[in-house]
Amino acid sequence: MSKVAIIGAGGVGSVVAHKCAQVPEVFTHILLASRSLDRCKRVADEINEIEHRRIEVARVDADRVEEASALFRSYRPDLLINVALPYQDLALMDACLATGVHYLDTANYEPVDHARFEYSWQWAYDQRFREAGLMALLGAGFDPGITNVFCAHARNELFDRVEHVDILDCNAGEHGHPFATNFNPEINLREITQPGRYWENGEWHETAPLSERRGFDFPEVGPRTAYLLYHEELESLVKHLPELKSIRFWMTFGEDYLTHLRVLTNVGLTRIDPVEFQGRPIVPLQFLKALLPDPASLAAGYRGKTCIGCLVQGIQSGRQRKVFIYNVCDHAEAYREVRAQAISYTTGVPAMVSAKLVLTGAWQGSGVFNMEQLPPAPMLDALGRHGLPWHVQEL
Repeated sequence: MSKVAIIGAGGVGSVVAHKCAQVPEVFTHILLASRSLDRCKRVADEINEIEHRRIEVARVDADRVEEASALFRSYRPDLLINVALPYQDLALMDACLATGVHYLDTANYEPVDHARFEYSWQWAYDQRFREAGLMALLGAGFDPGITNVFCAHARNELFDRVEHVDILDCNAGEHGHPFATNFNPEINLREITQPGRYWENGEWHETAPLSERRGFDFPEVGPRTAYLLYHEELESLVKHLPELKSIRFWMTFGEDYLTHLRVLTNVGLTRIDPVEFQGRPIVPLQFLKALLPDPASLAAGYRGKTCIGCLVQGIQSGRQRKVFIYNVCDHAEAYREVRAQAISYTTGVPAMVSAKLVLTGAWQGSGVFNMEQLPPAPMLDALGRHGLPWHVQEL
């Protein structure tokens, strides 16, 4: 018998809860909690209708360690799946340590007042989790997450030496809105308006936001233009794959999206520092978030596909080799299964599978781990069975 607590009832949290409900032999008891009890109840009703399972719901403020700890002491979960905001990671890690609960998230911690995307705060918890005999698994979504696993698979099975990695994320879907983000607008826009960074020849290089671009012909999608960003899996992969000569992250954007983004940035609506308005401070990006569509609301009318993968180059048997390891996910198919769009689906499925591997003992350890530190085979064996088949294209 395994009990799992899921904190966060947005698009990804909903997918995680649905997918856990599909595996009753592992997830015998499921609790979904967030600040909004009504949102949790809506997801629970949907799961009862589609999966024919009842799950428990609760309200919790994930910023408050004592509140999360009280919830865990009451429910006694074996594992927390944290799909709340990245600002709340450390509070929830503290609550897990206080109550003896394994921890899993899909995005690294960042402070509210400064868009710093790095693992240093969470890696600092390693000794405490070791001493408690608990596992903390970081970045267990798709990117980060499955992209890390693809790199580990390439290192173990496809190459004698992995030298260059380009992580490519393409959303070729259409949702019908003039401007919307596919996950939390605040987190999304903080990420893509920062300078780009990449690793090459033993050091980090920085670029102006969205200033570097490249074309790529994505399987089942076609040619698209992708822009260089900094993404957190670069940091952990550089640490754990020391043979890398270079690693970069690219994401596709349409021209309409970029035009809206430039205008919003130029007028100051993507700022994260407070400004005075009618005698009170407001954060422009938080105000903009309130105006934009809820990403979960995009799901019903979304059409098209995503393609996310790793373009890996290296040496095998003394010769150069290049492969693209990838997944394609269809927005409409994701909606038919779990009432979600593909961005939420591609993050939520790996989180559930990772939780399954931890709870069944396929992935074990005490301390803080990134996905590439664990055996890739169990994840890749299970991923397709739970909705995300993957492929290797020789180039």
